[in-house]
Amino acid sequence: QVYRHVLGQQSNTLVYHEHDERFNLTVTATRTRAFVLIEIASAVTGEVRCLDANHADGEFRTILPRVQGVEYNVTHHARDDGGRFFIRVNEDATGFKLMETSAVEPSRANWKEVIPHRDGITIEASSSFEHFLVTEQRRNGLVEIHVRDFRSGAEHSIAMPEPVYMAGIGANYEYTSSSLRYEYTSLVTPRSSLDYDMETGERHLVKQEPVLGDYDPAGYTTERLFAKAADGVQVPISLVYRNGFVRDGRAPMLLYGYGSYGISIDPVFRADRLSLLDRGFVFAIAHIRGGMDMGKSWHETGRMLSKKNTFTDFIACSEHLITEKYTSPGVLAINGRSAGGLLMGAVCNLRPDLFAAVIAGVPFVDSLNTGLDATLPLTIGEYEEFGNPQKPEFYQYMKAYAPYENVHAAKYPAILATAGLNDPRVSYWEPAKWIAKLRAVNHGKRPLLLKTEMGSGHFGSSGRYEHLKETAMEYAFLLLALGLPLE
Repeated sequence: QVYRHVLGQQSNTLVYHEHDERFNLTVTATRTRAFVLIEIASAVTGEVRCLDANHADGEFRTILPRVQGVEYNVTHHARDDGGRFFIRVNEDATGFKLMETSAVEPSRANWKEVIPHRDGITIEASSSFEHFLVTEQRRNGLVEIHVRDFRSGAEHSIAMPEPVYMAGIGANYEYTSSSLRYEYTSLVTPRSSLDYDMETGERHLVKQEPVLGDYDPAGYTTERLFAKAADGVQVPISLVYRNGFVRDGRAPMLLYGYGSYGISIDPVFRADRLSLLDRGFVFAIAHIRGGMDMGKSWHETGRMLSKKNTFTDFIACSEHLITEKYTSPGVLAINGRSAGGLLMGAVCNLRPDLFAAVIAGVPFVDSLNTGLDATLPLTIGEYEEFGNPQKPEFYQYMKAYAPYENVHAAKYPAILATAGLNDPRVSYWEPAKWIAKLRAVNHGKRPLLLKTEMGSGHFGSSGRYEHLKETAMEYAFLLLALGLPLE
């Protein structure tokens, strides 16, 4: 619900009530301060309502009526005529297009195409300044930042210094500024904030995440590979390792995966990962379908009745890394949290022989039974990602991959599952019953462990240092499970 509050008054007026439990609400202001926006969004559908900020007691107008499967958001560009909205929308445009319409009368009759839909490119965000339009566009799994000058129409992209990286538009509060704050990181470059002068092309580093010790990014190598999936699709893999790495199949590897909700798992820096790299590990990310690592179509072909692509993509990446001698099954460990824990459970059932150790953080492994219980907090919202198992078609499909239902007699890898007693997203009993069932049928001798945090929720323990203790525990498990020294 959204309410209007008048300072000094005790009562509030209800402005909007969203009754569909699939949708979330946020209230924002445009950078121009001209409009207040109510943004309404589910996993695959969006709606935006706007209010003239100079008439706060007025009525919100719907910019584009809700259409199932159509996502959009808006940015405002101020002009003397009331300005215009730039609308990023995926209607008849899988990778989104950018449209322009009058902010005074934002009807379809006034729409004008600014950036068309293009195959292989996804427009992920747009932001307008007084003289510039800035867009994030994902191509080949990497984000490009494009700048267009409203005055001349000239457009350019900001050059990035590494072949594998993550970049994105940062917090830019000054509408009239010609300086763009953007964020940059890679598997070897700590998170950095930079200011880019859109007039001159000059940039300077504002701040970079500090790394304790004598860390030198030049001591590590990052690269990108592609694995061929079962249906022929090329799936990207990002890797990082310490210089001196020998590709002979003997190096231990930690392979991370997620693959759900259209969330891109980009190659970002983590200082605590250096502990593994300095011990000779290769760290890799499998950019599997279900996320949006390769654009909107990547999400669409990894959800609902195509969800199994997420699991077979991850297996294809694992096999490719073994074939190319980056690692081998005896020293290959995998990691995923939440929906990534669903991935961990599914691939362990499909190929228990392929992995030596698994970390499954708050894993969504009882997905079928949870999907059948609409009283749980997030179940209804999951229907647009995994399907509603109350419907026979989805029930049969989900039952065929749900980790708990498909545990079978096999030699499973070593597994560490974690749970949070206060987790509202993945209930603590999911990993508990999964580990119990695994123990009942496992033919191997590797440990199957469950660690339940009695005071934490979905994102682990709170406190400044508690997450470091959790990471240290997980790394200790990996080293022991792979037969490596703890020193």
